[in-house]
Amino acid sequence: MNLTQEDWISQLEADENAVILDVRTEDEYNDGIITNAINIDIHMGQGFVNEIETLDKNKNYYVYCRSGARSAKACEVMNELGIENAFNLTGGILAWNGDIVAP
Repeated sequence: MNLTQEDWISQLEADENAVILDVRTEDEYNDGIITNAINIDIHMGQGFVNEIETLDKNKNYYVYCRSGARSAKACEVMNELGIENAFNLTGGILAWNGDIVAP
């Protein structure tokens, strides 16, 4: 599900079962992240699928990338793997107005 930044933030802040997932490359991740994000690079192919399969399917995942395209695809893959609540940040970190911190 694609969410605007405002909806993504308000839903995230009200969610006690939230996990923030950054699906960018390690280099992009190291350039700065949304606070508390974990990194699983979607470009890892089967490695990405393997990592997603280890995640708690009962959590709610707030997913972002650079512009929103990779994270949208990641949400689709997560849904296919049984994670029902994966929320894509429309516009990605490029459109992010909040804090960006060092990982």
